[in-house]
Amino acid sequence: MKSTLHFEKKKYLASNLGPQSTLPDLLGSLMVQNGLTFQLDETDEIFEGYGTLKTSYPYRHFNCYDRDLKETEFQTAVLENDYLRATFLPELGGRLWSLIDKTTGENLLYTNDVIRFSNLAVRNAWFSGGVEWNIGVIGHSPLTTMPLYTASLQNEDGTPVLRMYEYERIRNLEYQMDFWLGDTDHYLNCCMRVVNSTPEVVPMYWWSNMAVPEYEQGRIVIPAEEAFTSSENTVRKVPIPMVNQVDVSKYQNIPRQVDYFFHIPEEFPKYIANLNDSGYGLLHISTKRLKSRKLFSWGNNDGSARWQEFLTKDAGRYVEIQAGLGKTQYGCIPMAPHTAWEWMEQYGPCQTRAHKEDYSVLRDEVTDYVNQQVAARNLYDTMQAHHKIALQPGTLTQSGSPYGAMENLRRKKHEEKPLSTHLEYNISKEMAKQWTQFLTDGSLPVPDIQNVPEDFFCDEDSFTMLKNAAADPTCKNWYIHYQLGVFYMWKNHYKAAEPALRQSLSLADNPWAYHALACLYLLQDQKTKAAACMEKGLSYRKTDLSYLIESFRIFLDCEAYEPLLSAYQQSAPHLQANTRLTYGYITACACTGKAQEAYNLLSDHFTLDDLRECDGSMNRLWTQITQELFGEATEVPHELNFASL
Repeated sequence: MKSTLHFEKKKYLASNLGPQSTLPDLLGSLMVQNGLTFQLDETDEIFEGYGTLKTSYPYRHFNCYDRDLKETEFQTAVLENDYLRATFLPELGGRLWSLIDKTTGENLLYTNDVIRFSNLAVRNAWFSGGVEWNIGVIGHSPLTTMPLYTASLQNEDGTPVLRMYEYERIRNLEYQMDFWLGDTDHYLNCCMRVVNSTPEVVPMYWWSNMAVPEYEQGRIVIPAEEAFTSSENTVRKVPIPMVNQVDVSKYQNIPRQVDYFFHIPEEFPKYIANLNDSGYGLLHISTKRLKSRKLFSWGNNDGSARWQEFLTKDAGRYVEIQAGLGKTQYGCIPMAPHTAWEWMEQYGPCQTRAHKEDYSVLRDEVTDYVNQQVAARNLYDTMQAHHKIALQPGTLTQSGSPYGAMENLRRKKHEEKPLSTHLEYNISKEMAKQWTQFLTDGSLPVPDIQNVPEDFFCDEDSFTMLKNAAADPTCKNWYIHYQLGVFYMWKNHYKAAEPALRQSLSLADNPWAYHALACLYLLQDQKTKAAACMEKGLSYRKTDLSYLIESFRIFLDCEAYEPLLSAYQQSAPHLQANTRLTYGYITACACTGKAQEAYNLLSDHFTLDDLRECDGSMNRLWTQITQELFGEATEVPHELNFASL
């Protein structure tokens, strides 16, 4: 058959993502890349900690989802020829959801049987499975659950091309992904393009994150003899495949959750493969722009088993293999001003002989397979041939965010060059009305204090415009002072943030400035003030789930248990049913002499919907409660044990 591209609606079992938070992320979540030390050689060039961030600002969290599954319809894009069928989810970050080898009928990727959101991404909500495209900031992309701009076009020979793209607000970058299958292609072609059109050097991050089946006696193969990894908050380089007497290429041997970033020598082809016990599986190759490959394993212990169960229904276990621009994910890499980077990736089947023990023999065979069968050295020529098409417009089938169009408005006002002219960005009438007006004429409407703030920004022009507007003695706009205060907080200018937020409150007593002040005081370890501000803010937003979730988090950090208990008891039953609020209540009970009530709730098949990856609070809470009730800590039940480290 000739290669085809078609769009169709398809139903999947999915939980409800819910709305994004009404509040900006000012405190941040657990970021495992922060706080590391490095014991590396002077030639390793890891860019240690470069570009790390504490929060997802200006993006807001998705923290109101649940785990209840129901059939949900999603738009899919399907590329197909005689050899492969690739299915994408344009509404969920453009995820490559499955890749079927039609010659064997096997799915080369791990495709979850559910789309179930959990707290693993920069903005909280994330789901496992397929290939995820992570851009700009370290971690699972802020756009991983968001619709991307989606378009179709054709190569010069008539081959259909699927294009997905977006504008990333933190780094002010554009990224574009073109996918196609030629009539005789055995590998999915992916031409990626990232553009920094600003006059600034920006920290750049890209990792293509592939979920693949955890095969019985399966093995990861990479043309590398050493890897970077971390333990006890220290990054070191280790030889592979043997690490601490464990062959880590056999992922079922790995005892605990771990990352290995494989250092591939410059002269070797850039690939990684996941092979079953007969030598068959997924091969990923790329041009040299993607320097590194990674293996992530949840490990093999009770806590890691619980995580694998938690993320799926019946799809079984998986591991992640990844390909990235930097050598590791411990820092970003600098991208020059007015620069575009392009690279090619290919995904397809690999078949080699099975080598049960000798890793070096297997590695050499796969390397020969890549060089001879797949012809990795021709990838660069394929990318060059596609470059002309990469700069041509497509026919839009789905819109993404309004922020690229808003950036173009800002650039037009300052007589700057627009974003990529072959990419269409638009603003719907329902989105970003206030800020579109602000960028156009400098005026910002005064909203009702109960209206959720429309958007947040982190560009210098908006910051300057807000400062100028707030400095006008006639400015009586509480919203301008609030936005300015939040901006100062993002810049860590706490002394300037407080008077701006106080001025907002003096003009209109509002829950948004109270929240920002609570965060400001908490960051400065003024816990009594923080809790008091949160109480005042919550009095306006008693039925706002995301505001309650944030309030409970701040109350717990401040050890302000009584206002938390009171807020929970006064909440409607449907709010009390939220597991994050229930967990806050359980914790407050445990800390206020109500250990029995806390134990009863926690041991009654309790599941915390949005437990953060690497968050050991559940285990610590169980230990605290059982120690008090029984005189000694009892073993954490499997359903509560998420300590995979």
